Amino acid sequence: MGQVSLEDDCLVRELDSRYYGFLDLSNPKHAELKNLIQQTIAYLQTFIANGQTNGVSKKHDTKNVIQNCDPPKEEPLDTILATNSEDSKANDGDSKEIKFFNDDKSQEEQYVNALCKLGHLHLLLGEYSEALSAYQKYLRFRENNYWTNHAFIYGIGVAYFKLRCFKWAIKSFQELLYLSPNFTCANEVHLRLGLMLKHCGEFHIALKHLQLALLYTNPSTYSELQVKFQIAHLYEVQNKHKAAKDGYEFLLNEKNISLELKADVYRQLGWMYHCVECLGEKKEREASALSFLQKSIEADPKSGQSLYLLGRCFAGINKVHDAFLAYRNSVEKSEGNADTWCSIGVLYQQQNQPTDALQAYICAVQLDKDHKAAWTNLGILYESCGQLRDAYACYLNATKQISFQKTSIFRRKQAIRMKKDPIGLSKGLSQRIKFLEVQLSQAPLPSITSKRRQLCSIEEAWNLPISLEMNSRQQQTAQMLPRQIKQSPIQGPPPPYPHSQLSQSPIPAKRIKEDSPIQQELIQQNIQTSQLNQNLLNISETLGQRNLNAMPEGNKVSEQSVVDTFDDISNDIYKQNENIKLERLSQDAISSNLSEDSKHNEYNGSPDSEFSTNFKIQMDSKQLMAAVKLLPVDEPPVHCTVLQVNAPPPSPPDCPPQKLTRDQLLPPTPSVHLENKKNAFSPQLQEFCLKHPIAVVRGLAGALKLDLGLFSTKTLVEANPDHSVEVRTQVHQSPDENWDTSQGKRVWACISHRSHTTIAKYAQYQASSFQDSLKDESDKGFPGSQAMSDSDSKDSVSNSNIVLKRKKHKINSKMLRFGTNVDLSDERKWKPQLTELQKLPAFARVISAANMLSHVGHVILGMNTVQLYMKVPGSRTPGHQENNNFCSININIGPGDCEWFAVPDAYWGGVHNLCEKNNISYLHGSWWPVLEDLYKENIPVYRFIQKPGDLVWVNAGCVHWVQSVGWCNNIAWNVGPLTARQYSLAIERYEWNKLQAFKSIVPMVHLSWNLARNIKVSDTKLFELIKMCLLQTLKNVLHIQEYVKSKGVEIRFNGRGKNEASHYCGQCEVEVFNVLFIKEQEKRHVVHCLSCALKLSPSLQGIVCLEEYRLSELQRVYDSFTLHRTQGLAYTQ
Repeated sequence: MGQVSLEDDCLVRELDSRYYGFLDLSNPKHAELKNLIQQTIAYLQTFIANGQTNGVSKKHDTKNVIQNCDPPKEEPLDTILATNSEDSKANDGDSKEIKFFNDDKSQEEQYVNALCKLGHLHLLLGEYSEALSAYQKYLRFRENNYWTNHAFIYGIGVAYFKLRCFKWAIKSFQELLYLSPNFTCANEVHLRLGLMLKHCGEFHIALKHLQLALLYTNPSTYSELQVKFQIAHLYEVQNKHKAAKDGYEFLLNEKNISLELKADVYRQLGWMYHCVECLGEKKEREASALSFLQKSIEADPKSGQSLYLLGRCFAGINKVHDAFLAYRNSVEKSEGNADTWCSIGVLYQQQNQPTDALQAYICAVQLDKDHKAAWTNLGILYESCGQLRDAYACYLNATKQISFQKTSIFRRKQAIRMKKDPIGLSKGLSQRIKFLEVQLSQAPLPSITSKRRQLCSIEEAWNLPISLEMNSRQQQTAQMLPRQIKQSPIQGPPPPYPHSQLSQSPIPAKRIKEDSPIQQELIQQNIQTSQLNQNLLNISETLGQRNLNAMPEGNKVSEQSVVDTFDDISNDIYKQNENIKLERLSQDAISSNLSEDSKHNEYNGSPDSEFSTNFKIQMDSKQLMAAVKLLPVDEPPVHCTVLQVNAPPPSPPDCPPQKLTRDQLLPPTPSVHLENKKNAFSPQLQEFCLKHPIAVVRGLAGALKLDLGLFSTKTLVEANPDHSVEVRTQVHQSPDENWDTSQGKRVWACISHRSHTTIAKYAQYQASSFQDSLKDESDKGFPGSQAMSDSDSKDSVSNSNIVLKRKKHKINSKMLRFGTNVDLSDERKWKPQLTELQKLPAFARVISAANMLSHVGHVILGMNTVQLYMKVPGSRTPGHQENNNFCSININIGPGDCEWFAVPDAYWGGVHNLCEKNNISYLHGSWWPVLEDLYKENIPVYRFIQKPGDLVWVNAGCVHWVQSVGWCNNIAWNVGPLTARQYSLAIERYEWNKLQAFKSIVPMVHLSWNLARNIKVSDTKLFELIKMCLLQTLKNVLHIQEYVKSKGVEIRFNGRGKNEASHYCGQCEVEVFNVLFIKEQEKRHVVHCLSCALKLSPSLQGIVCLEEYRLSELQRVYDSFTLHRTQGLAYTQ
């Protein structure tokens, strides 16, 4: 780095990703610091290059990564500056050459830390590609302990976010919040997660993160009103229009709303009034829409988007001249917007000006080569002018996913909204393409005397010089884009123009005669069948509306990603911080938080840290208390995990590497046939079930003489006709297929709509459905489903044959209603039914001492209580693992069969990855796997029929999905066998749910303490797992109490009521054990975890701290829980 002062060197040492957004290096006042950072980058690059030359990087092997990473130790920046100013005086202001890294660190460690620092500095300069490159190299060296460096995880998350790699940004930010809920920039993380998840369609979790972002009091790069605007927009994209309207109107009533935000709000309201019919009569809505959009333009005259939408509104009421003016003004303001040019093209086409329309559409697709509406409209334009080959090319481009870079998340959203397309755009395009292929293959070759074409061809139009204004606007757009995002060149061939397809098809390469009879017939048919002008309006309006509904950040820029808008809303921080001097870069709150994070990183830096040596399950409670008293209380306790010490953040496992044969991909389902009661109660039956991912126990009802009639629809109606039933409305399809009818292809998304009814009303539907089927022989069921063999060893063979037969079936769009989640927990209502289930063997009973879920101490509906399912043929339970990976019991009441599909738990990571690939949330989404996708990924699938009286045992972690073949009822509940495997999978999912911000309905900490009270464990592995959970949670309870006392807050004993439910944080939904935080002034007392309580009040003033158990009781339980020795060796399951 050459000659630098000690003060400058220490200043740069302190900069990392946590200053991103708070330090504006584009401000001339920070030019000196920017220059210093650039010098440091040059020095680090030289240092790294020398390290590579000396072979440091070559020593690294990703399978044998370096341990013991110590992240840079950092202190508040203002403290450093104050100290360094004295040092510089002592040195009489002389500069001296120093080394950036300490001499006592190894060369390899210096090299790795240099990579991380380089990433931080590039990030602060806005050089995101370079930052990501440096971070990824650092990650290769720290693969086994990167999670100890929180500033790194935040930095790489921001880099991914800025480069639109949302999948990886979400993963990084989720890990960061899991590891450090009190991270300095946690509010920034919550906001970015909310924005990204909103555009991925994960609305529930997006709302959760946006609401959490509102809680923070520490400095941020956004205002509270900006977050509320995002929440209102979230409601809008979910079509919750009343909530969105209320949210927007609330913002307009705020006195301190900025003009820019006011313009955004008016724009959203204006567009809602234009599009949403439920907001009033059409005339009134259009008048309101125009009024709001004009107010938006008054608030922000530079808003090209508002002008564009104003043009859309004028076009909608046939004010063509006003629409053209608005569009032209929009083009002048927004430096080139594909949506605007597409709409201009529509107007020109409506005015019968095809040449001008062509030019506008070409501008649109040159600005955004993925603009489906523009390509479609351009195809319709060519087809209306009789130029079929050009129309064919445009339709092909409209159906292709040409690029996945610029708007990947936006395109996912588009794909989701295709289902709402009233004209079935994708399906319609496919039909037009097929029709044109037939016409072009039959068309004669053109002659020399052919009439002149009305429009130039697509190739010519793409390369013709466009107007000076259009060209200059596109160049401006290219210059405005960040240098990391490469703009496609204007000239050259259009994106994939289908030369290769044309050359391989029977379609002639030369242009057909324009006046051929086939041509005239085609034009006539096109006009008659598709109603050209109406299609233009429908396609453009529908697609445009979809674009705007899915618009990033309140539709600031139609085809820009969420990232660009976040940049816009972040600019305010720079305006607010103009008076901040360099010495005050870190405000007091930031400084203290940075200090806390640094200490945490230092404290938790390596597997050999103080924690791992001081806290072991061999400690008794007194030793544990003594060790906790040595922990610092000037910062909140670190994240509490019930996994092993220093475990990495939980993540889906890789699938087993063994390559499976076709037969192994279709394994026979483990099954056993019971002949008598003795068989049912034999210990071998339980062992058989525990050995396999899934098992079928056939003939159970007959062997135990279970009266299944108690669960029949007739009996249920007689017992409680008005009992509530949740109804799922689904599409009736064959079991191994899942079609999206609008796109005409097989998909994973399994759509169902939720409603409620009563047992009596659903029984009527079930009966009428059966009666209707008797009248129509075609609805008797799918071929082969009743011919299945009882022998499960033949299931896979039989099913593989059925797959081939079923593929011939047409897509069925018939709708059905599935009655699900009927609660049978009330013993007063369902005593005969619940009593009958006592006949089952102990391991399968709802309540049993050997069932973990019987020790929770309170009801968890559907898990330690019975639920009933009422089905008609085709009713689907989509793919899932059971809550917290507990085992499941399912009995078919009959009279019809059910078909089951199951994947062993070892392969759930592979299924998770396929869900991500298909843009569906594994935890929150509703999905029905495409079997061929699973087979391609080497994932085996069990497939079998469950007949009336059969019990299906779903082992811990098994992924499964079920479809009814006939009319039947099923009953189900969960059980938790006392095995190490069951407990281990349950706590792993408990932790992964935390990382995914998904509520675990089984309170594993509360359950673990109850297990320690109630049972004696002789299984060594199970004992160690439960004891580790007790250790971690007791340590956390003690540490939290010490921290709370240091804040001067009194801890009040509250106790627990009999059968009182476990507590969850009202904000983040994590389980809160023993130490509860409640806001003093709240009318309705809501429990908070420590992290969320600190967001509400960093000093905990106004927060009441309650204790559920006295420490003496927890200590007694902890000390009393010991390994129970039995004669012989303990058996570990």
